[in-house]
Amino acid sequence: MAATANASSLHNVFVYGTLMADEVVRTILKRVPPASPAILNDYHRFSIKGRVYPAILPVESKKVKGRVLLGITDQELDKLDSFEDVEYERRTVEISLLDKSEKLLANAYVWSDKNDPNLYGEWDFEEWKRLHKKDFVTMTLGFMDDLEQPDSKTRVATYESYFHQGQSP
Repeated sequence: MAATANASSLHNVFVYGTLMADEVVRTILKRVPPASPAILNDYHRFSIKGRVYPAILPVESKKVKGRVLLGITDQELDKLDSFEDVEYERRTVEISLLDKSEKLLANAYVWSDKNDPNLYGEWDFEEWKRLHKKDFVTMTLGFMDDLEQPDSKTRVATYESYFHQGQSP
């Protein structure tokens, strides 16, 4: 039993926002893991006032299209936790794979404040890719470089300093 305690377990992570872009995932994990299109039922993907990334919260009869990253290591999950920061909490959810019509459990980052007045509408991945992806990848590179420093900033602080230095909202 002790021999397996040190073995790293692999995780599935459902992504629905900026992490659907391979460039963002590669910047954080230094690789793009295998992924499959997936749906998370009974959740809604909101836009957030003043942010370019989305939030999800449970909403009956809604669904969020995204993808599941497969084979995420413990170390990679730690990096994703740091990236998602305190604004999100990691939860285990059941997702449906689109290409295999099977269900599986995955981690998902759910917005921490379920009564946040800044959530509205529906976040649009295609619009984000067109308007914000380039800047977001640059910000993520800065965050990952900073993460390796002893006095690293949180992702929220990195985001706010990057996107409020003369960047248009």
